[in-house]
Order: sequence, then structure tokens, then C-alpha cells
Amino acid sequence: MGEIIVSMEGIEKSFPGVHALNQCKFELRAGEVHALIGENGAGKSTMVKIMTGVYRKDAGKIIYKGVEVDFQGPKEAQELGISIVHQELNLMPHLTIAQNIFIGRETIDGTKFLLNDKVINDKTQALFDRMHLNLDPRTKVSDISVAKQQMVEIARALSFKSEVVIMDEPTAALTEAEIDELFRMIYELRDSGVGIVYISHRMEELKKICDRITVMRDGCYIDTVNIKDVTIDQIIHMMVGRTIYETAKPCTEGCSTEVVLEVKDLNRGRMVKNISFNLKKGEILGFAGLMGSGRTEVARAIFGADAIETGEIFIKGNKVLIKSPGDAVKHGIGYLSEDRKQYGLTVGMDVESNIVLSTFNKFTGHFGWVNVSKTKAIAEKMVKDLRIKTPSISQKVKFLSGGNQQKVVIGKWLTRDSDILIFDEPTRGIDIGAKSEIYKLLNDLAAQGKSIIMISSELPEIMRMSHRIMVMCGGRITGELSAEEATQNLIMKYATKRESQTTI
Repeated sequence: MGEIIVSMEGIEKSFPGVHALNQCKFELRAGEVHALIGENGAGKSTMVKIMTGVYRKDAGKIIYKGVEVDFQGPKEAQELGISIVHQELNLMPHLTIAQNIFIGRETIDGTKFLLNDKVINDKTQALFDRMHLNLDPRTKVSDISVAKQQMVEIARALSFKSEVVIMDEPTAALTEAEIDELFRMIYELRDSGVGIVYISHRMEELKKICDRITVMRDGCYIDTVNIKDVTIDQIIHMMVGRTIYETAKPCTEGCSTEVVLEVKDLNRGRMVKNISFNLKKGEILGFAGLMGSGRTEVARAIFGADAIETGEIFIKGNKVLIKSPGDAVKHGIGYLSEDRKQYGLTVGMDVESNIVLSTFNKFTGHFGWVNVSKTKAIAEKMVKDLRIKTPSISQKVKFLSGGNQQKVVIGKWLTRDSDILIFDEPTRGIDIGAKSEIYKLLNDLAAQGKSIIMISSELPEIMRMSHRIMVMCGGRITGELSAEEATQNLIMKYATKRESQTTI
């Protein structure tokens, strides 16, 4: 590792009613990967936003390359060499890769009216050559994978000659192969002297990619340690202030033999091919597979979000016709999408409204009047039962942490009293403590007789939480495993096996 390139000391930041940062510090050396970690609400995002000029600090100092700085905005930080690759990619799909990289810095030809794409294409190609990246600058962003879009974001950061690159949950939407490619890129950047701030909730990644970690908790600096000197359990203990484990306790009790959902020969496009399985009362049925295997497409077809072409669905032995999400809800099915903000929540509305949204007719009387006392009572009950951390039920959902947003979605479907719950990536983007609470909640729901389909890309999670595991590849179920026989190697074997449905 080289010399210190960024140093933040005594950083203070307050918002109305919230002391977000209290005497926090962080340092980054040239040529290192330094993880900034903590639970949601720990202050990581606020620190990063101060580092990149999005927020102004209330107190403290930032030293960049030996000089004290006070960025007036993100553009100033970026022009000096500090860039961020956001978790939610900021690319324009209708533009080419080169146009995205040099947006706002396009080259005008001699007429001063026309953009010169050749110049930015050549500049982008030179950048890709340096990054050993095999992409055509003229390709539209809409035509490349999420992993390649991630690389384009990194290329855009480097186009500013960035010496500091902040990566926020860079692997959240990537497959294992794509993660390996990203790590290769990070190693090359590190070896070239770039300092990388790495933010991730995936503990196993820290050991693999990081040199040091800085832990934050409740807006305070906790410690900075060399990654080789600590265990994952020690890191988690620093993050949450208590002993906690990333995975829940295994399901030891067998579930009921009563089948509540049966799917027969379901087909829908290329990603849902002859899908057949059943779900029992009180069971957590895991769906594993690589990205693009068809797991989400199966869930959307069952829920009526996508029209099925052929196949049958039975609920408690009765054949049902599900043509829309409304039909699914009437039959007692709730769906928690992997994109909770787009499909699960109305983030501009408050907690109370979101919780009662799917059952509003239960709270309306004559002439459409809403019984506010009833909506308030049920919302307060859900907040208490699910331990949703919010100042009040009047708080807008967009201001809650990811884990608490997820609980609000769960509360919505519990208010509806759905017997069948489909959880698509239930812990994506949420911290260790919130994960543990979600795991406990899922086990509690199963113990109450709710039946759960859980889709997850994290193999330790799927193995720990499931009674049975269905493995998908290429739009087909290629394996079925009990909790006792499942191993990561066996799941990956079936996740890469493009054959017709097999029951183990």
C-alpha cells in the first residue's frame, strides 16, 4: 500500500432530529481496497457523500493528497479525482457506452453544432484497452449485461483520472463468474495505485478482496483493522455490538404433509419450461440457481404478473386460474419482489398507508370513508410485531433503512393474511442485523403455518433457511434437494446442469 490519499478526521454531520455522524474518521491509502462497513443507518452513506461532495460536513476536516479540502459539490470532487460507482447504476440505456462515459464532456466538431462520436469512441477504446475490457464503445448500454454495465461505470470513473473509486454494493446483482471478473478489475486498479473504498454487506467478500476494514456503528467510528487479523464473527460483532450470526438456525422440525400449492407443467417463454413442484403448509421452499436461471420468472408467472402459456396451478387441491396479481392476492398469495422499491412499496407514502394498501377495502365503510382508527391500529400492530424501526407510522417509507422497508412489505401481506408468501431475494442489500431479523421472521411465519417460497442467490442463506431446495438452470428445475443432503457443491452442480427436470 502507498501513502495516505484521503484522510477524514473528526467528521460531524446532523440532520433534523438525527445526529448522523459523531467524530468519525476514515483513511484510504493509494493502492489498497478499504472496506467501509456497518449496519444500515451506521453512517456509511453519509461519510461517502461527504467524501464525494454530496453533503457538506458540519465539523472536522478532509485531507486529500496532502491538502485540506471542502468540496462544494460532487462535480468538484470528481474533477479532483474522487468518483463513486453507485449500487443503482446511473446509465442511460438508449445511449452508447462511449456516450454514457463522456456525457457532458462530448467533443464538438468544427461546426460547433454536431457532436463528434469518433473522438469519444476512440477515447473509450483507449480506456478499455488499459482496463483489458472487451467491449465495443458503440454498443448501446441496453444491449449489455448488468455486469458489463458495472464495468462501464468503473470506466466512467477512471475517465476522470480518478485516484479514489468508491464502490457501493458492486456485486449485488452479479453472478459468481461476473463477480470474479469484477474482482480481477479491482485487483488491477489496486495494483495501478488507485485507492478503492469498498462497501458491501457480504461478509465473505471482505476476506477475498479487501486489505483493511473500517467499521461504523450508530454514526460512530468503531475501529480500523487489517482484514487478515480478524474473523468474520469478530467483524460482525464490531458492526452490531453483540454476537450474531449471518444465517438463521437450521429448520429442524418437519413441516406438514398438507400441500397448499401445486404447480404442474408451467410454461412461459424461454425462462419457464415445464415447471412442476409443490409447497406444503409451514414449509420454506428454497429456489436456488444462477442469475438468469428463471427463478424470478417462475414466481412472476405464479403471481400472475406474467401471463402463463400452459400449465396448471392448484391451491389446497383446487385448480385456480390466475391471470393477474389481483387474482393471486384473492387466492391468498403474496409476492415480495426483489425490487421492493419499484414493485413492493410506494416510497413517497407513509408506513401506515403502505401496510394497509393491499387491503384498503377492509378499512372503508359507506361512501368510501376510511376508518382511520382501524388503519392506525393495524399499522401500529405490524410495526410492533415486526419490530420495524421508524419514528412513527407517519414516517415516509423512503426514509427507512432497507431492512425496515422489507419489513413494511411483509407487514402489507400479513395484513392481507396471505397464506402463501413468495420472497424474492428477501435480504438483498440489507445489513447483518436486519438479515438475522428477517430470518427469524420467516421461521416464525412458517411455524405459524404460512407457506413460503424463498428465492435467493446466496447459497449459505438458501441452505440454512430451506426445508427443501429446488435448483433451476436454463428455465428448468434440474434438481430437488432436502435440507439434509444439500451442499454448495451439489447445488452448483444442478445450477449448471441444463437438463430436464429431475427429482433427487
